[in-house]
Amino acid sequence: FGKLGHGDEQYQLLPKKIEALAGQRVVAVLAGEDHSLALTADGAVFTWGEGEDACLGHGEDLSNQLLPKKVEAFAGQRVVALSAGESHSLAITADGAVF
Repeated sequence: FGKLGHGDEQYQLLPKKIEALAGQRVVAVLAGEDHSLALTADGAVFTWGEGEDACLGHGEDLSNQLLPKKVEAFAGQRVVALSAGESHSLAITADGAVF
């Protein structure tokens, strides 16, 4: 499903930097069963992996994401915390709203 974020579906035997997040100051990463999330210092959220269960947050686009993709639904908001479960994701914004 591309849950490692390297643009392919290959296994990695050693840690490998996610180049698609270069230039982003990532402060937290989380993993669900088949998807991953990253939170940046400025409150942006990036997700990748299996999109089938709508856990990536990209609206009607339920396709698998092989590379980290910014969640545009949070534009204008600062996300401060994330959580990931088997097939769901949660976010808390600076004003205390939960998504």
